[in-house]
Amino acid sequence: MSTALRVAILGASGYTGAELVRLLVRHPDVRLVALTAERQAGKPLAEVFPHLGGYDLPDLVKIDQVDWDGVDFVFCALPHGTTQEVIASLPARLKVVDLSADFRLHDVETYATWYGHAHKAPDLQTEAVYGLVEANRDAVKGARLVANPGCYPTASQLPLLPLLRQGLILAEDIIIDAKSGVSGAGRDAKQANLYGEVAEGVHAYGVGSHRHAPEIEQGVSEAAGKPVVLNFTPHLMPMSRGIHSSIYVKLASGKTADDLRAALVDAYKGETFVRVLPAGVAPQTRHVKGSNHCLIGVFPDRVPGRAILLSVIDNLVKGASGQAIQNMNLMMGYPEDRGLEQAPLFP
Repeated sequence: MSTALRVAILGASGYTGAELVRLLVRHPDVRLVALTAERQAGKPLAEVFPHLGGYDLPDLVKIDQVDWDGVDFVFCALPHGTTQEVIASLPARLKVVDLSADFRLHDVETYATWYGHAHKAPDLQTEAVYGLVEANRDAVKGARLVANPGCYPTASQLPLLPLLRQGLILAEDIIIDAKSGVSGAGRDAKQANLYGEVAEGVHAYGVGSHRHAPEIEQGVSEAAGKPVVLNFTPHLMPMSRGIHSSIYVKLASGKTADDLRAALVDAYKGETFVRVLPAGVAPQTRHVKGSNHCLIGVFPDRVPGRAILLSVIDNLVKGASGQAIQNMNLMMGYPEDRGLEQAPLFP
């Protein structure tokens, strides 16, 4: 039996950190050797997340207490803006998947514009590979540092990229109407996330200014071969998990919704985690809960020359921790679905 990969999770007390632990305790090639949490340091993980008790996990420690000589691979699940300096300080031999937004945008000036401060590790940015596996698999395999995509960008790009590459839809007037569960906002106590503020209602946020917009535009621009500006509006839903993206597109001349669906079926026919549904079937977030799956539906719009793409993922799995493990598997030469074989939970 080969030696287990020794893995550290930085930021293990957040939702994405907990999802990494939940999935990795069943990964046959991984041993969790370090879990960090600055405010919860010194506690057993089971005290912070009782559902993860009984797995003989290391206690939570501060980052500066980690013995890097005993680590082979790092997942960084720290807040945006804090990750660049942390990763820059790690031994260069370590492979890293970063779940924050700190390395997703190729252009450091674009990052500064949207995140309000200069990029703190521009040399590392040139090395970082964007980890949307189904679109960038070969680059991920040879990467040392992978920027794990955001949840909204994952759900939005998977339906759009193959269609833009093939010229089946126009790059102009793409509208993305997306909804997320509350866990997408993280675990920190915030008034806007209280039960009384979220339950029994839906509201838009980051209207015209959400930071995932430039990430989505970066991917679709590369696919289209020219700069693309699109409309992206996220909404918060009274549910714990899930992303649902309704994407409105203009068809290229002579193309139909059936052409789009056929192209997506062909693009993803060999993929483990992306499935295009039969014509007329709309995907639901409840059908991917707890899994690394993405379901895509394609519908003709009643407006001539337009189509509607529907895409759903679990924001904590395919939208974060599951995709991060998918990236790790590729980087380390493991089967891509190792540790991610779970079927969705229902109901």
